[in-house]
Amino acid sequence: MPRPPRGLRRLLSEVSLGARLLFCRFEADSVVVAVSPALFATAMATARIRMTPRRPGLVVWIQDIYTLGMVETKEGGAWSTAVTRAVEKFVLRAADKVIAIHPRFGDYFIREFELNPARVEVIRNWTHLEPAPVIDKQDARLALGWPADCLLAVHTGNMGAKQGLENVVQAARLADERGAPIKFILVGDGGERESLERLADGIERIQFVDPLDKEAYRYALSAADCLIVNELPGVSTMAVPSKLTSYFDAARPILAATDLDGIAAGEVLQAGAGVVVAAGDPSTLLDTAISLSGDAKRAAAYGEAGRRYRTGTLSPDVAMAAFERVIGEVAAERGRSVAQSPSRLRRLRVER
Repeated sequence: MPRPPRGLRRLLSEVSLGARLLFCRFEADSVVVAVSPALFATAMATARIRMTPRRPGLVVWIQDIYTLGMVETKEGGAWSTAVTRAVEKFVLRAADKVIAIHPRFGDYFIREFELNPARVEVIRNWTHLEPAPVIDKQDARLALGWPADCLLAVHTGNMGAKQGLENVVQAARLADERGAPIKFILVGDGGERESLERLADGIERIQFVDPLDKEAYRYALSAADCLIVNELPGVSTMAVPSKLTSYFDAARPILAATDLDGIAAGEVLQAGAGVVVAAGDPSTLLDTAISLSGDAKRAAAYGEAGRRYRTGTLSPDVAMAAFERVIGEVAAERGRSVAQSPSRLRRLRVER
């Protein structure tokens, strides 16, 4: 993977995968499920499938909307945005079925790319963490070597442009200036991590932690007094933060600093799992993190609501049953039969 994974480096990485797919042999009686990102690799695979005389079925599963991402993060000019939109439209219109991970994604595909609503399915992402008892906060901190004498606000996952984590760094700087009893911990990696570390140089109340394995990641979530979702101002509809599925599972309150009308805010509020504040306001982020983390009763109520939402709405069994149905429908539409193996499919776990 290129470092940083953005711009031309990212494009070349995707195209190198797409070039390999051009030489793949796709069986006529199969159904291919392509995941975007990576959009350009998916486009090359789609072109390869379209050129196959007796082609397989094609399902495209969209995790992020590239065109919206370029607009909302203000990355790329008018030409690159137009090219990306054309590629995205080609991929979606070529698919037998398009899977959207949120209803607002589905609405956007139908409206902007003129897809037939019957070809769009909404299947929610689920957490990659297996159901497990809630871990005691102090036990988790002890296991990780994290401080036990202050509030911890934890952000996990990608550190890219979309996340706008400069906001969190500035909140930590304010915490230093005010002597606030809180520390911000950023777990993960991404294209902006190096610049964020430079920006945070000299700030005591922030810590960067490398990506963790599954067990340590669960401890990191459990060690938090609150879990942070942070997005760049203007980011609203391009993506559903995948970290939310794991945040709900952790039974910790969520603090979302994001567009008040965006998808992330809607998810947190629908689940009743936390608080939403405006993106790009480090002072409000700091004040809310302290008040939310310091109210044990309120925090517990939000955490329990998140766990219920994960169990009732984001169940992997529900998603697997939906995938099985969609793949069967695509096979049937193409006059083929795909061997049914429900137990095998339900054992599938996609870790994003």
